[in-house]
Formats: sequence, structure tokens, C-alpha cells
Amino acid sequence: MNLLALETATECCSVALSCDGEIITRSEYAPRRHAELLLPMCEAVLAEAGISRRHLDAIAVGRGPGAFTGVRLAVSAAQGIALALDLPVIPISSLAALALDVPLNEGAILAVIDARMGEIYAGCFGRDAHGLVTPTSMESVGSVEALKVPLSAKWNVVGTGWDGYRDAILRRLGEEPLWAEGNRYPLASAIARLALQHLEFGRGMSAEQALPIYLRDKVAFTSEERQQSAGHVQPPS
Repeated sequence: MNLLALETATECCSVALSCDGEIITRSEYAPRRHAELLLPMCEAVLAEAGISRRHLDAIAVGRGPGAFTGVRLAVSAAQGIALALDLPVIPISSLAALALDVPLNEGAILAVIDARMGEIYAGCFGRDAHGLVTPTSMESVGSVEALKVPLSAKWNVVGTGWDGYRDAILRRLGEEPLWAEGNRYPLASAIARLALQHLEFGRGMSAEQALPIYLRDKVAFTSEERQQSAGHVQPPS
């Protein structure tokens, strides 16, 4: 089974190829260079495996949430490759891929990506019998103060939201996490691992059905909103 996975929802651009049980990866922290790097990375992992696109069985893609441009790029590329080769697509949550990066322990997982504008993308996960992650709540975007987490004795926290909003997240959890790391991004290798499980159960879909998940429609504040948030709006006369 040969599966190509793409993930560009955050500042990290990554590609992975699962080829006969081995995962070959390329990954680079490269804000604003994803469009330049993505397809060459695809060709690089295929070349390392010694196969061509014609040997692929499926395409997996990080569907977000994350940066609008990055999410669109990966999904569009996955759709294009899948359409050209008549392959199924397996969209995978970028938050789930991030959660899979947490070391195995008895704690629940909170994956948080800095969404800018004072907000985070967040998802809570547990582990299944195979060590893969399963959601325990709906994914959300909003302020940390609005974050709702299921009851759990212990937590792991992963993602850039931890570095940006550590104190506020701690107040929501009520205690220090078992493990926490803010300098982590969703990677295509995790997308591939999660997608392979879906593919085993025939959960692939047509390229047209593989859609990005943004969680919010607003990408920036207006000038007036920026002034309000800074306390600079003058009262009406």
C-alpha cells in the first residue's frame, strides 16, 4: 500500500510517503514558502522510494484547522493529484496529527494551534488500542477563556497555542500537564499513520468530497476592530 500524505496547515510544510510499511518524510519550517516546497517534496519522497505517482494507492491530506492559505494549498494539491490518478483522498484533522506527536502516557491530549487574533484552534483526544488518537470533543476556535475541556485527571498539551497562551490554558486545566511542548507542528508522517487506519476500513472519498476545515470564516480584524482591541477608538461625539 503506497500512500502520499500532505500537511501545510501551519508554518511547517511536510510530505510523507507510506510505502510498504515504511514512512519516508520531508519536512521544513518555512512560513510563506509552502507553495514553493510542496510538490518538490512530493517528488523527493517518491524518488527515494523508487516509485512514481502511478504506483500510489491513495492521497492523505491535513484538512485543517490552520492557516487559510496553507490548508487550501494542501487540499488543492491532494485533490489535483487524486483527480489525475483517480485515487481516493483521506482528509485527516491537523489537530489529530498534532496530538499523535504526544508521547504515550496515561493522560488525555489537548492539541492547540495559535490561531492569531487572540484565539486558538483546539481539540481534545484520547488513545485507542493501537496507540492512535481519537477525538473526545468537537474541535473549536476561540479564546482560551472559552475553551471547554472534558474532565480528565491528567493532561498532555501540544502545539503553538501552549507557548502563546500557557497561563490561560493552565487556568482551564487546573493543574500542570503531565507533558507539554509548544514547539510542535502537525506533520505529514502523522497524517499518513492516521490515514492508513481509515483506508483499511474503506473510508477514502472522492477528490471533490475532500474539503478543508477552517472552523472560522474571519481571517483578520478590520481597522476599526484593531483600534477597539487596542483601546484607541474614540467615543462617538
